[in-house]
Amino acid sequence: MAWIYLVIASLGEIFGVMSINIYLRKKTWVRLLLIVLTFGTGFIFLSLAMQEIPLGTAYAIWTGLGAAGAVIMGIIFFSESAGWKRMLFLVFIIAGAVGLKIVD
Repeated sequence: MAWIYLVIASLGEIFGVMSINIYLRKKTWVRLLLIVLTFGTGFIFLSLAMQEIPLGTAYAIWTGLGAAGAVIMGIIFFSESAGWKRMLFLVFIIAGAVGLKIVD
């Protein structure tokens, strides 16, 4: 269950970063509240995951999946670059997260 919590925490990170981008386009209280809720949810689930997963592993996977997800969301929703070099390093991030799960 801890790994599911960690994935949910990573989604909180991804949607939190997206919420910041949305907020910066038009600053409203509702969008600010969305930032707080998405990051807050992510932190709650990260703390649940860390009850069973070691700190270093949980944090590395949380940040890695969050970063990779934010890049993918930026490409899909915000017309960011999807060059081959960027995709290559994105694969490295994901491979590192998978590798940490395998050796845990």
